[in-house]
Amino acid sequence: MRFERCRILFGEENFEKIQKAKILILGVGGVGSYALDCLYRSGVHHITILDYDTFDETNRNRQIGSDAVGECKIESLSKLYPGIQTIHQKMSMAWVENFDFEPYDIIIDAADTTKVKIEVAKKCYKKLIMSVGSAKRFETNKIEVASIWKTHGDALARKIRNELKKAKFDRNFTVVFSPEEDKCKEKGSFVGVTGAFGLTICSEVIKRIVK
Repeated sequence: MRFERCRILFGEENFEKIQKAKILILGVGGVGSYALDCLYRSGVHHITILDYDTFDETNRNRQIGSDAVGECKIESLSKLYPGIQTIHQKMSMAWVENFDFEPYDIIIDAADTTKVKIEVAKKCYKKLIMSVGSAKRFETNKIEVASIWKTHGDALARKIRNELKKAKFDRNFTVVFSPEEDKCKEKGSFVGVTGAFGLTICSEVIKRIVK
């Protein structure tokens, strides 16, 4: 009964594909936690989340599980979503180089560090769905999905494009972004947008699986 409505929507064959898909989420903050929630409720059985941080008070405006202030994010989320796999790991260039992405069908990059995002893209672009630029915005209707090379109006996406060009990397991967003009200078955030980024990523994952 739990997934009955998902089965009706996707059809039995596609729903079986969804259940069997292996998804890795890099970063489970304002974007990644909502992608996790959506995938979990959509019937994906094999979800691995990777994060190193603990929840603090400033996370409570936008991150699922963040009422557990002071608790490790992956530990808090593993209680909310029984059965998920967790990796307590700080993402670095060395980690990207040595980590085995092969077992996963789709990689969701909801990490914060630009250099790490670029290295992840180089290593697993075929499997990648990347989130960029969800902070400082509050208009969900501005969210777009495109190839990294078709992104526009977002400083982080532009920086990633420029660094990839310098590295002579020209492959495509999917990006969820927003060209909405920054509404503040500091890292203000609104769960309507960060959560919508996560839900949009989840939708892209499901579409890719059922294709």
